[in-house]
Amino acid sequence: MKIEQIYTGCLAHAAYYIESNGEAAVFDPLREVQPYMDRAQIDNAEIKYVFETHFHADFVSGHLDLRKKAGAQIVFGPGAQPAYESIIAEDGQIFKVGDYKVKAIHTPGHTMESTTYLLIDENDKEHGIITGDTLFIGDVGRPDLAQHVVSDLTEEKLAGHLYDSLRNKIMPLNDDLIVYPNHGAGSACGKMMSKETTDTLGNQKRLNYALRADMTKEEFIEALLTGLTAPPGYFPQNVLMNIKGYESLDTIMDRAKKSLNPEEFEIVANETGALMLDTRDAEDFAKGFIPNSINIGLEGSFAQWVGEMIPDVKQEILLITYPGKEEEAITRLSRVGYDNANGYLKGGFDSWKESKKEFETVNRITSIELEKEYKKEESLLIDVRKKSEFDSEHVIGAINIPLNQINQHLAQFPKEAPFILHCAGGYRSMIAASILKQRGWDAFVDVIGGFDKIKETNIPKSEYICPTTML
Repeated sequence: MKIEQIYTGCLAHAAYYIESNGEAAVFDPLREVQPYMDRAQIDNAEIKYVFETHFHADFVSGHLDLRKKAGAQIVFGPGAQPAYESIIAEDGQIFKVGDYKVKAIHTPGHTMESTTYLLIDENDKEHGIITGDTLFIGDVGRPDLAQHVVSDLTEEKLAGHLYDSLRNKIMPLNDDLIVYPNHGAGSACGKMMSKETTDTLGNQKRLNYALRADMTKEEFIEALLTGLTAPPGYFPQNVLMNIKGYESLDTIMDRAKKSLNPEEFEIVANETGALMLDTRDAEDFAKGFIPNSINIGLEGSFAQWVGEMIPDVKQEILLITYPGKEEEAITRLSRVGYDNANGYLKGGFDSWKESKKEFETVNRITSIELEKEYKKEESLLIDVRKKSEFDSEHVIGAINIPLNQINQHLAQFPKEAPFILHCAGGYRSMIAASILKQRGWDAFVDVIGGFDKIKETNIPKSEYICPTTML
């Protein structure tokens, strides 16, 4: 069977494309739809359907633009109530794509409309299942997202539905089916996802904790809910965009691709109160940045950290990028629903410096210099990695304030006394540094290369966590 996984690493997202006899279908597309249309053009095929496994929380789907540009019909599972024209499939309904068949299998639990699509080839052989967020490789979807949109749902109820869906709808299927999930490791939609992005269903029955044959529903619910962290704040907003609809990416691009010289950029920033988002890498940002701008580098998990650190998707944004990277930044913002980019700094930060305007810097030290500082008992080291990373190994005496919790714990950052920031490699600590600078902190330094470089030193490290420093 001809199926292609189109994987986007920064979101740990997988879309799927199938084609048979001049007809094609796309499953769970990202916001920018031209790559899917280009793929169909190579096959001289018409995109007949856009299949959605559920209303996504972690990205805005491209289904509406594919309907508009390619004439595709949008398909959702049972119970979905989108605010636009769609086919609402019945449980077991079969759709034809050329000589292939796509069978909708209603699998509520991650959300109530969640649907798995069984792929059947031209010889009527069942080939694989596109599972959305119902079943991942090594994990299953978290059951606490839909409750933020539908008030009468609880995570316990959803987990119970997911247990039933897995046992009654997924596990009875053939072991040789290929599992095609919507996400891989790094997504916030699950806890223990594998770095692998496909596997056989039989192998998952053996290895995936959630598919253990002797697990009771109560055990499943407890296992699924234990250790869940709060979802990023933009998730419910993305769900509503996917339900209610949104502007075309073309419209967003036209609005955002507005070139502003330094004087114009400064005027717009002052008049609108727009967030100035600097997407350069940490090293260049540290050497010089526009006062009050925030750094989230394009070369990392950009969209995810934008979603974590900017609470409102309607926030107006002005971009500072490397020249030529403006369109990429706008596209990646739109993937997670940040549609109000209203221009960018022409010529990037270099033009700001050349105009002799004020700029700031972030002081940084190497891990070798940190080793010398560590011997001074008054040195405070703040580790902004995730708690799980800190638990695994950390510098003795360091305290852990995860980056996504920084706004709730600003009081723990001393305003006058010096302190030292680090993360794993420098990406997240520079986001933290930019936020602290914006809020008036200045007496700190950032460790170049983060914990990856600290591990190469003789600074004492420990796996023990002092309860008084846990957050």
